[in-house]
Amino acid sequence: MSFDEKKTREKYRKLTKLLIEKELTITTMESATSGQIASLITDTEGASAIFKGAFVTYCNEAKILQGVPKEVIDEYTVYSKETATAMTRACAKAYDANISIGVTGTMGNIDPSNAEASVPGQVYFAICFMDETYTYQINIPIQESRFAYKMIVADMIVDKILSIINS
Repeated sequence: MSFDEKKTREKYRKLTKLLIEKELTITTMESATSGQIASLITDTEGASAIFKGAFVTYCNEAKILQGVPKEVIDEYTVYSKETATAMTRACAKAYDANISIGVTGTMGNIDPSNAEASVPGQVYFAICFMDETYTYQINIPIQESRFAYKMIVADMIVDKILSIINS
């Protein structure tokens, strides 16, 4: 599994222009991707019309501060579809956005803060579109850099969003 940075950036340009055209807003709550998706969305001129804001919630406390119920993390772990779903719902509520994305997972190493729950390369994400939530789990083979992991996840997410919007 690899990524083509140029192609991924072009997909996000297409997404941002589509959101502008359709007057749909978007937000993210990112942990594993640490703001990469928000950055890709806002790389296109005019993104301020559709991008409401975002949260980078790298630690559990940050997720909880932004509205992810502690009970969800305690019951399912920080690395779960349930946590990704809670993340997408929390940022959608905070920014009243049409589309929201929540991403959590482990990028190639064991997380010392959540060692019992982290599986290297295992990522969960959720996309909420107009009150419908879609959840995903992916397993990424070892990559040469954290940037590579982030771009692979970002590429998968943009493909899912475009598919959902166009269905």
